[in-house]
Amino acid sequence: MITVIQIGLGPLGQQIGRYISEKESICTTAAVDINKQLEGTDFGKLISDTPSSVLIDNSVENALQKLKEKPDVAIITTVSSIKKLEAQIEEVAKHGIPIVSTCEELSFPWEENPESSKNIEAICKKHKIACLGTGINPGFLMDYLPSVLSSVCKNIDSILVERIQDATPRRIPFKKKIGAGLDLKTFKTKEAEGTLRHVGLKESVYFLAKSLGFELDKVTEDLNPVIAESDIKTSSMEIQKGNARGVQQISYGYQNGGCKIEMNFKAAVGEPRSYDKITVKGVPSFTSEIDTGINGDIATCAITINSVKSILKAPPGLHTMATIGVPGYLN
Repeated sequence: MITVIQIGLGPLGQQIGRYISEKESICTTAAVDINKQLEGTDFGKLISDTPSSVLIDNSVENALQKLKEKPDVAIITTVSSIKKLEAQIEEVAKHGIPIVSTCEELSFPWEENPESSKNIEAICKKHKIACLGTGINPGFLMDYLPSVLSSVCKNIDSILVERIQDATPRRIPFKKKIGAGLDLKTFKTKEAEGTLRHVGLKESVYFLAKSLGFELDKVTEDLNPVIAESDIKTSSMEIQKGNARGVQQISYGYQNGGCKIEMNFKAAVGEPRSYDKITVKGVPSFTSEIDTGINGDIATCAITINSVKSILKAPPGLHTMATIGVPGYLN
């Protein structure tokens, strides 16, 4: 039985907790969240209204002191910013516990956040633990999956990766992150603040470029609102005509003046068709498409849990999905 300490009990952390509770080979033995109102709460009742032996703590130290044996791995679902994650990683690493995190900027941080990458690598080596940033995107659909598909190519000229999503069924924090429901002035204000965007698109470009051996000269990114052409009403929100119903982000990776990698991310409430699509131009050229797309909330929870076995076998250091063993289903 693999034992887990979960850190961060927002909607994603709770969903991961529910999925773990349904499995036979892994269990949560400690749960941590900084929300003071959750301290002492029964973790089982929080995630599924079923009593458990795990009570929520406000700190990792307090949680670990109550255990007879330290957990095998930590799952951290707290922040998207790698800079904010550094201290949390060190707090866990000093106890010799490997880490899997859904922090988007951790998925491939060396280009966008070199200093934090260096710091986290040093922490991991010092305490002899492995650390991984993963999720469905970044972490799989727009970076790891196309890198795997490239294995059948003799030559590659360019790759286009598209993730188009109807955000209607997604959790509220995701809808807020893509600006659904905002008027265009507020949308632009939040964009300028850096609080409104899909986090990790550039990281995916750099991940894929590294996997393909492309030395990119520059990486750019465009972001625009997807505007509602009529009023939209869903069970969780109402969007007025003319306001944003989501976001479209496109990132380009250039080499010698030509675009080698293009990533098109579009997530909006009321999008008519969802799909994940990879188009490779090379020898051979081909297109691979997942019709209806993969549900981001379900798949992020699943791949986080399923990566645990791989991180337990990985050598000390900061890893990506390309440097650990291939994750597989954990029952």
